[in-house]
Amino acid sequence: MRDNKMVWANLLCMIMLMHAVVGLPYNVRGLSMSYYMKSCPTAEQIVKNSVNNALQADPTLAAGLIRMLFHDCFIEGCDASILLDSTSENNAEKDSPGNLSLRGYEIIDDAKQEIENACPRVVSCADILAMAARDAVFWAGGPYYQIPKGRFDGKRSKIEDTKNLLPPSLNASQLIQAFGQRGFSPRDVVALSEQPLDATRNDFDNAYFNALQMNSGVLFSDQTLFNTPVTRNLVIGYAFNQSEFFFDFQKAMRKMSKLNVKNSSQGEVRKHCHCLN
Repeated sequence: MRDNKMVWANLLCMIMLMHAVVGLPYNVRGLSMSYYMKSCPTAEQIVKNSVNNALQADPTLAAGLIRMLFHDCFIEGCDASILLDSTSENNAEKDSPGNLSLRGYEIIDDAKQEIENACPRVVSCADILAMAARDAVFWAGGPYYQIPKGRFDGKRSKIEDTKNLLPPSLNASQLIQAFGQRGFSPRDVVALSEQPLDATRNDFDNAYFNALQMNSGVLFSDQTLFNTPVTRNLVIGYAFNQSEFFFDFQKAMRKMSKLNVKNSSQGEVRKHCHCLN
């Protein structure tokens, strides 16, 4: 079963790369697929190794990394603000009740340290988090997708900003509205609802959508996707066709990873991900 998933993931990777070539707008706000090609060509491999080593020791951290990216991007944008520690003068996002269950910070720190040893003050924590979440999806059997790099790390992380996190009590219409304000379609909403992946099985597949058809959604916001006409057919489609789900998921994740990214005038490249320079 695992081998079959890897075959599908590799096939989908080829399809996605072909899709990228025909014109998806990756160079948004200074982002580029080749951003570190000259300045730190080993960055992606370092992140991948850190993620793989950590998940081999604790597979449940895959879900943690995916959730962490989501919680980061939906607050101040994909700027690694979720990684900043609180100080005596500021309560940071990570100490919000909605973020206390996040896990995997040590993976980001390990990758950052390795990258700093190779390429000091070049690769942002925001890019490392985006790459780590991508690698966690693939490690768990999901699709591999390329993401543009070049995000800068934000300088703001305040607990009060976490009011923008989406509560699990939202129904499908409310989810579509909340995601729609950030440029996501109903299809994106259903595809991203797989987050976090099943932490009990540690597999990334379409079993979640099959569970919704059997009224076995864990959260209210999960089950409402099947019970609402506008999203019901998408749930059924993903339950029937895992490759369609994988393809839509990677597109939605790339879209999310570009939310409100910071440029050089708005952010910095932190030396340590948990504190400002």
